[in-house]
Amino acid sequence: MILANDSIATTGGHIVLEDVSWEFYEHLLKEIGDGHLRVTYDQGRMEIMSPLARHERPGEWISLLIRLIAIEKSVEVEALGSTTFKMPILKKGLEPDKCFYVKHILAAREFDDEFDPAIHPAPDLVLEIDVTRRHVPRQPIYAALGVREIWCFDGSNLRVLHLSSKGKYVERAKSRVFPFLPMAEFGKFCLRMKDNDQLRVLREFREWLGKPPG
Repeated sequence: MILANDSIATTGGHIVLEDVSWEFYEHLLKEIGDGHLRVTYDQGRMEIMSPLARHERPGEWISLLIRLIAIEKSVEVEALGSTTFKMPILKKGLEPDKCFYVKHILAAREFDDEFDPAIHPAPDLVLEIDVTRRHVPRQPIYAALGVREIWCFDGSNLRVLHLSSKGKYVERAKSRVFPFLPMAEFGKFCLRMKDNDQLRVLREFREWLGKPPG
């Protein structure tokens, strides 16, 4: 196992290890338990990240907006936060910043322990907060899992990515999970959640959701 010293970002709490066995990765997850660390593993490369407030805060904002969408549009949504998703056969694993089940909500409610890719479906929607640099690419892991949609928020822009038939993510203007949602306008509300008066933004967002399309 090799520690990649040049890949340690002291400001973001990133550590990257090379040539890490799958057994070590699983042992580390057990030691961490429900701790705050996020671990990304892809065929021997492992990144350990301790998220900062500037990374965590936008995920909470957007999660609030998604919950309001569920309430106002009567859409059942199961939020599983940063649940660990592992694929032992492919030696890949990670914790999303946030993840949600909509289409496969009943299946999501049936598992309380470890995710089993042979039984459980992947999340319908994953939220990735890209305000800090990740050293182990995560999109290939999501693609292997079969996550059909990713929302990427970098603090300034919200991008919607769909998994293509070729196993790559492509940017799209609309959401598969919430096809009724104008994503360009939704992205503006995500940015406005930076405002000090978040309650006002949430009230306006709720009113906006209640307006007829057009």
